[in-house]
Amino acid sequence: MSARRIAVVSAGLSNPSSTRMLADRLAAATVADLRDRGIEATVDTIELRDLAHDITNNLLTGFAPAALESAINTVVSADALIAVTPIFSTSYSGLFKSFIDVLDPDALTGMPVLIGANAGTARHSLAIDYAIRPLFTYLHAEPVPTGVFAASSDWGAHADEVAPLSSRVERGARELAEAISRKAPATASDAFDPASYLGEGKSFGHLLGGLSGE
Repeated sequence: MSARRIAVVSAGLSNPSSTRMLADRLAAATVADLRDRGIEATVDTIELRDLAHDITNNLLTGFAPAALESAINTVVSADALIAVTPIFSTSYSGLFKSFIDVLDPDALTGMPVLIGANAGTARHSLAIDYAIRPLFTYLHAEPVPTGVFAASSDWGAHADEVAPLSSRVERGARELAEAISRKAPATASDAFDPASYLGEGKSFGHLLGGLSGE
């Protein structure tokens, strides 16, 4: 059986960040669950903070610099996506949304997605269901039922005694592994094609008009 590839997108701004910590835990748990099912998996992690300038330039010009093109390829050609964002002003971060905006609207169709989010307090946990999940549903991706939220209290020395983050991670990872195992492996033909990214018949001016809402 072909090895599966999991793309991990982390939108944390600091280094290190709790967003990346959560992303790594979700990825490790998913790989472990797949291994128990007899499926090997590799993980490619994308730190959006390293691509922030390229993402902005892409939004302004409609062209992806090489590093961003590579990141887009990694995401759209993967068998599954783990997407983790900090919560700012009750929703996903601007950097996270900007990266989603530079993807082709059909690029994530049918892709299993495990959503993760983190914030200072647990009262922001509903952002997964009222903001992030609808975003991926709109893109015709297939987010798994469990979204994994981590508050600052989940990272303390005795965190699992109060708020068992580990059980939420394992449940979300199990659901993603199940979704991956039901699908045929992705192929090289799913990769990003820069030549066709602007879309047939769509000029640069047309793209700018679309971005401005016209």
